[in-house]
Amino acid sequence: MPKRPTPEASAIYQLKITLLGSKPPIWRRVQVTETTTLHQLHWIIQLTMGWTNSHLHQFEIGGVRYSQRDFGLEEVKDERRITLKVVIPGVVLGGKYRFIYEYDFGDGWEHEVTVEKRLAPEQEAHYPRCVAGKRACPPEDCGGVWGYEHFLEVINDEDDPEHEERLEWAGGSFDPEAFSVEEVNEALREEFR
Repeated sequence: MPKRPTPEASAIYQLKITLLGSKPPIWRRVQVTETTTLHQLHWIIQLTMGWTNSHLHQFEIGGVRYSQRDFGLEEVKDERRITLKVVIPGVVLGGKYRFIYEYDFGDGWEHEVTVEKRLAPEQEAHYPRCVAGKRACPPEDCGGVWGYEHFLEVINDEDDPEHEERLEWAGGSFDPEAFSVEEVNEALREEFR
């Protein structure tokens, strides 16, 4: 379990996390302290998007790759030692600074993380927190964006021969529009107490 980012941060970053290629867009808006490490941000993305941390991941920021493991292909910096304050430029112009978070190299779920703004911390607020979002996260291992589109077609067509099998695989039902800020924030509070 990752440690809670230190609350004495002098700034809060508001980030919009968008799953690239999803139509309509699947996204989350979160607020995190500037002392949040990339490793902590990995967990924040996992919890807010709805992933299960079942696969490898990496960040690509300014041409540098960060992860908690070295994949042996090229230099990868340790995400557990790098805070957002270090990798995000001092002057952030709303929505102009972006980086990539990739999850599950097989399915290739790429997320664009946009730094929307810097804020002063609110006195009684618990960080990290999710402030908005749209649509459910695709099920793990469904084959990337293309596989997710196919999955939705199959579960919405009762005449498709795979309909029942795919619904059962997804736990019996799946609502692509479902998302709850309250449930996400409860998970964040539990993980980052």
